[in-house]
Amino acid sequence: MDIFEFAMQKEKYSEDYYRQLANQTTDAGLRKILNMLADEEAKHYSVVEQMKSKIPESVCSTNVLSKAKDIFKQMRENVEEFDFDIKQTELYRKAQDIEKNSRDFYLEKADEVTEKSQKEIFLKLAEEEKKHYFLLDNIIEFVSRPEHWLENAEFYHLEEY
Repeated sequence: MDIFEFAMQKEKYSEDYYRQLANQTTDAGLRKILNMLADEEAKHYSVVEQMKSKIPESVCSTNVLSKAKDIFKQMRENVEEFDFDIKQTELYRKAQDIEKNSRDFYLEKADEVTEKSQKEIFLKLAEEEKKHYFLLDNIIEFVSRPEHWLENAEFYHLEEY
């Protein structure tokens, strides 16, 4: 299996995993964020598929983090109490592992390819996976401690991340 096929499988797995998580949560805001992440992974699949076809497609920066920040704010304002169990946070941690592995994979492949456009795309995909990891970190903190989450100044700088 070539690196493109492997990358496409990784992206499809990630997309499916996020869709499963979205279906498991009862919170509409988290479901929306998880579906946004799934959509991002589907875009990554498409980019890699285009690379495989020798038709490079640029990976544009996404605004998934700023959108998620707005959803979190809305959720915090609209909900009086959160009731998330530890199992749910473990699922998000697994998603973080997937994102970290994807990032590492893309960085490794960026070093292996010789075509400049492919290298740039792999590096951009690695950066996107890093953003997803960071977003999941915030989801874990949010579901674990929603009353303190908005007070964390770190999340207010997502757009710059």
